[in-house]
Amino acid sequence: MEFLTRRLMWGRFMTDLALLLLLVEDDEGVRPVLEAALRDGGFDVDIAENGGEAVAKLESHKDALRGLITDINLGSGTDGWDVAKRARELIPTLPVVYMSGSGGEDWPSKGVPRSTLLAKPFAPAQLITAISALLNVSDGQL
Repeated sequence: MEFLTRRLMWGRFMTDLALLLLLVEDDEGVRPVLEAALRDGGFDVDIAENGGEAVAKLESHKDALRGLITDINLGSGTDGWDVAKRARELIPTLPVVYMSGSGGEDWPSKGVPRSTLLAKPFAPAQLITAISALLNVSDGQL
């Protein structure tokens, strides 16, 4: 897979980093809109349509992933809360953005630390801002 790279400056050191995000969204009407917005924002995007597929991609791409964006309600099976928990087990500092039309009230108790929640509907620019802010915090901790 080809990755987009950006040059980020930490102090005096320049580093090339692939900005691969995993987008987990079960709504086939919403998924392409979010993917296009993220790509337009300069990110490379891998897609999962459900929680099980997301966990498999997390496990196989853990060294390349820089962030997770997941819907909370993913139909039957693994939900977004569980996807993010597994992601943090694999990659403890992985930025997580939750998206939800309902269920967001559980974020304080079910969400992973240092994550954010976007309530649907939201503007695609809000998603870019949310993941970028978390990436900046995560990069500053390296």
